Amino acid sequence: MEKAPLSMRKHIGIFGKTNAGKSSLFNALLGQGVAIVSEVSGTTTDPISKPMELVGYGPVTIIDTAGFGDVSQLGPHRMEKTQEIINRCDLAILVKDISAEENSGFDFGTVPVINVYTKCDKIESKALMEKKQKHPDSIFLDGYSDVDILPLREKIKEMLLKQQRDDETLIGDILKPGDTVVLVIPIDSAAPKGRLILPQVQTIRDCIDNNITAVSVSLDMLERTLNEIKNVSLVITDSQIFKEVAEIVPESISLTSFSMLLANKKGKMMQLIEGAKAIEKLKDDDKILMLEACTHSTTHEDIGKVKIPMLMKKNTGKKLEFTHFSGYDFPEDIQRYSLVVQCGGCMINKKAIQNRLEVFEENNIPVTNYGVVLAYLNGILERASEVFIKNNI
Repeated sequence: MEKAPLSMRKHIGIFGKTNAGKSSLFNALLGQGVAIVSEVSGTTTDPISKPMELVGYGPVTIIDTAGFGDVSQLGPHRMEKTQEIINRCDLAILVKDISAEENSGFDFGTVPVINVYTKCDKIESKALMEKKQKHPDSIFLDGYSDVDILPLREKIKEMLLKQQRDDETLIGDILKPGDTVVLVIPIDSAAPKGRLILPQVQTIRDCIDNNITAVSVSLDMLERTLNEIKNVSLVITDSQIFKEVAEIVPESISLTSFSMLLANKKGKMMQLIEGAKAIEKLKDDDKILMLEACTHSTTHEDIGKVKIPMLMKKNTGKKLEFTHFSGYDFPEDIQRYSLVVQCGGCMINKKAIQNRLEVFEENNIPVTNYGVVLAYLNGILERASEVFIKNNI
């Protein structure tokens, strides 16, 4: 569990005013002194993330943030960073000094919030009792020992378990136990030597969890494998070789990509399919926003910086301008873009992607993802998305 990628962990953010006890709580939940704790306001300047194993639930990521009310020169910038963290959190812990004012200064939107009152040993018992009666779902802390924070741990576990859904699987809602899937895995210059990339590993693990037989092959071995293995239910390919694979796989066998599986798990498949269709409406000098969740060195085979732009220009015959952002970075002036293309999202968590998709939807900006757009550009989008539509996903 310690090696579970951040993108597969639930993100829990700790928020509150300066000096409310956020960093002390952060350290207590982790069981170690990661964040600096001081009576001086503003000691947490940038968000600090730390993975941990939440007993009874599983791997999570805890994030400590800069406090609201930072009056330093960098205060406004730190608040922007803190608000960005909210946009990718699955759960927020709002820390409040029980003697301070209630207003937090943050917009949590649809993110579930646990209110935690600290320094409860500093007020009279009568006042404390009134506060508890007024806020029965809140957590009240005298200190930060294991015993003190146990109720909070249980509350976190309870709320995260409520968020779990059957759709967390990649293919368990597409195939049934006993089915056979063939995974086509090319090895290009960007692939780490001796390793598979994360979406491929996740798919193999998901097959094991759902009692589905997975056979991994290279492109060269695909035709032979399909001739030897009967009753293949689905072929999943790296989206970079969609066209070559589609020419080999019979129409009777369903076909999709690792990237489309991730898009379906983390986003809204129909929104991404409709976004790809917007390509046919692009005009000269239109701007395309390319969002890559991870950072890596660019090669001649790079899918986001080389292959997709090249294919899109060839397909449309238009002069298009491409802008690239990596990680959680996100431009403010999104209205200038005619189309957004998000990567598969294997290194970014589900909440962050869903928030992005909602922003684009609210601003009427078409959005798609790498796998969907490559299927469209290769003329096989209808076939590659059929397995999701057929299963009403």
